[in-house]
Amino acid sequence: MTNPVRAAGFSRGGRRAVRGWLLAGFLALVSLQTGCSRVAVTNRKQLDLIPSSTMLSMSNEQYSAFLNSNKLSTDRENTELVKRVGSRIQGAVERYFRAENLSNQLSGYDWRFNLVENKDANAWAMPGGRVVVYTGLLPITQTEAGLSVVMGHEIAHAVAEHGSERMSQQLLAQFGGMALSEALSKNPQKTQQIWMTAFGLGAQYGALLPFGRLQENEADHLGLIFMAMAGYNPNEALTFWKRMSEGKSGSPPEFMSTHPSDATRIAKIGQEMPEAMKYYRAATQ
Repeated sequence: MTNPVRAAGFSRGGRRAVRGWLLAGFLALVSLQTGCSRVAVTNRKQLDLIPSSTMLSMSNEQYSAFLNSNKLSTDRENTELVKRVGSRIQGAVERYFRAENLSNQLSGYDWRFNLVENKDANAWAMPGGRVVVYTGLLPITQTEAGLSVVMGHEIAHAVAEHGSERMSQQLLAQFGGMALSEALSKNPQKTQQIWMTAFGLGAQYGALLPFGRLQENEADHLGLIFMAMAGYNPNEALTFWKRMSEGKSGSPPEFMSTHPSDATRIAKIGQEMPEAMKYYRAATQ
């Protein structure tokens, strides 16, 4: 039987390269088949090549490293604001997961909420409930309810394990599905960049990730429910995004760089508002 690679006229080196590509493709398919889980709340199938224990351990290390190299805000009032909103959303998340018999998905969480001095309009959440808000975000959120929109969204990313999904996608794309521990030992700088990208710490937040928009829609939906359960009127999400749409100029803030268009988001949030209002009314009765 004729070897199709040889028949195509490739040199010996070219044949080795093609075989390498074929092997990489085969390994990628195997990883996609064996390394999948489901989003705990929406039940969507997602790529998951990294054990949750590994993600939590790395999250603890990276969060501590970030705080050691960034200045915490000395503004006591706004610091307390961030901690208050975060704690209320934490309670909502825990109640929601308990009601869905998914509390085991939050095993190992040790929630932390911090405000750091940074002019960028950004916020992010790591696995295990490690959350940071930048001072540059507060002039945009304006109110406590406005802040709950963004923090609810970012915490939704964490509990839906979107960060692990992003990490898995990039490990597969750049290292052929190599284990995170092996990637760290062999190429720590590149792995660090992947981590920062996956969790929104860098300028390329969410870039090149095929499910970015889908993840953002999930985070919008879940974030709306979490803020409502925390006692924040979900209609503030519509107010917030309309304000963002009207006041936007130049590049969007980091936390929304891969988000759907404003018009699409506002329309979808409007469609989900009746569900969110049920949670809000139950929380404020």
